[in-house]
Amino acid sequence: GAAGGKRISIKGGVFRLMSSGKEVAAIDERYLDVVIVNAAPKVSRTFYMAQYDSDKVSAPDCWSADGVTPAADATNKQSDKCDTCPQNIQGSGNGNSRACRYSQRLAVVLENDMQGDVLQLSLPAQSIFGKEEGKNRPLQAYARYMAAMGAGPDAVVTRLRFDTKAPVPKLFFEAKRWLTDDEYAVSVEKGQTREAINAITMTVAQTDSKPVAQTE
Repeated sequence: GAAGGKRISIKGGVFRLMSSGKEVAAIDERYLDVVIVNAAPKVSRTFYMAQYDSDKVSAPDCWSADGVTPAADATNKQSDKCDTCPQNIQGSGNGNSRACRYSQRLAVVLENDMQGDVLQLSLPAQSIFGKEEGKNRPLQAYARYMAAMGAGPDAVVTRLRFDTKAPVPKLFFEAKRWLTDDEYAVSVEKGQTREAINAITMTVAQTDSKPVAQTE
């Protein structure tokens, strides 16, 4: 799980490099250049019954790795299917939000250290869905853009950039340049490593804190 691995957190609207659950570095810039070497094939979901507690990390009551059905080991399943779950209705969370939260996991390496560690990046709903506006693309719009270019995101340097107008941490994705042949070979190799597979595989420990106070 992420508690024992290395990852990038965007908590507080800052890129933070985490290792074994502890922050080892914070990046002053509002952008970060990475190579996306692998990605979870599905958008996952988590639901917490308890109120927000920023000092406590705990497993969700109900969760789904594929966004379709709850996990077999979810301790408090809310429905047999995610689409018909009462926690999936707008307004079930704070304001007009859903109580059950979307997320998607990426495995990335830093552009300036492609031979280094594979890092997990877990994205909230705000960074996944939505329409593109010029070069401002959330993840799914970015994936469609890259598909139209005839390439996957593992073939380019991707700039992650915070949306400075968003009230909560939200990322945009922009292709900065094509990888060289040698860099692309490293990208493909890194995407097949155990670290990359672990980074995109959902476990209930992969969270900074219980996110029930978030809004979409």
